Amino acid sequence: LRTDSIVWDIGAGSGSVGVEAALLCPQGHVYAIEKNAGDCENALANRTTFGLHNYSLFNAKAPEGLENWPDPDAVFVGGSGGELATLITLILQRLKPGSWLVMNFVTFENIAMAIESLKASDAEWDVTQMQCSRSKPILDMQRLAAENPVWIVSVQKKVAT
Repeated sequence: LRTDSIVWDIGAGSGSVGVEAALLCPQGHVYAIEKNAGDCENALANRTTFGLHNYSLFNAKAPEGLENWPDPDAVFVGGSGGELATLITLILQRLKPGSWLVMNFVTFENIAMAIESLKASDAEWDVTQMQCSRSKPILDMQRLAAENPVWIVSVQKKVAT
């Protein structure tokens, strides 16, 4: 991200990614969308806590309203509301050349759909799986218990040659 980046945060949840992006892009702007009203309240509270004026949040289901947003320098998809294939196509049409789309998934179905959608595009992409474990007591000792893995899909839109 650059200080003047335009960032889209799709499925913003509590706003943690978008708020952090807004802090990193003080001359840019973050456009966030979240369908859950309770999560929107949390994201707005986080925006207020950090005193952000470059963070706009919309309580809607993507892709509703995205046609009115400026073309992005970066996009993060944390939730797709069942519209993943449509969103990937739309984002890759609007994403500026050389820019990045990053998506997080926890289900086989979403990672499979993302891969199929990306295969049909000319974008360059890769998948990273992250997994962590937390300590848990067992008798008078500690063991590690695995948490759910997360797939991170990083996509870069090609620059026209």
